[in-house]
Order: sequence, then structure tokens, then C-alpha cells
Amino acid sequence: MTSPSNELLDLKNLGMASVNILHAIGVNTYEDLAQMGAVDAYCRIKSRGIHVSKVMLYALQGALMDVHWNDLSPDLKSQLVAEAEQLESTSA
Repeated sequence: MTSPSNELLDLKNLGMASVNILHAIGVNTYEDLAQMGAVDAYCRIKSRGIHVSKVMLYALQGALMDVHWNDLSPDLKSQLVAEAEQLESTSA
């Protein structure tokens, strides 16, 4: 049986540092990440003062879709950034 930590490590784009950050915001499984969504998870990470780039946002979405973050379409990347900016502006 895969432990929750290993489950996240098995996802594309996520290494130990990313998994540790996800644990800090209460994401311990793929299901946790899927329920929270990439945008919300990214914004929660940033709200904790953890410096992450947009690549983290793309990596989280790619992990949910089982694709490398660099293979996300430019339109999807733009949409994710717009959603994150909107969420951050409403919670500021």
C-alpha cells in the first residue's frame, strides 16, 4: 500500500520539496489535491509566505492531469494565472 507521502511523490512534477509544501497546507493525497484544486492550493501556499513561482501552479495542475507542467497549453497556463490572481485579489 502506498503511503500518502509516496502517493504525492508518484505524481508528475512533484518532488520532495513540493510534497512537503503541500503537507504544510493540508494536502496529503491526490484526492486532497483534486478537491482543493491547483489554483486554491497555489494561493494557500503563497498566503503562508512560501515563495513559489507560477511553475508551482503549473506543476500542481499537471500533477492533477498526469502531464508534465511544460506540456500544458499556453491558454491553460494563462487561465490558471488569471484564476490565481482573481482568488488572491478577493482574499487580500
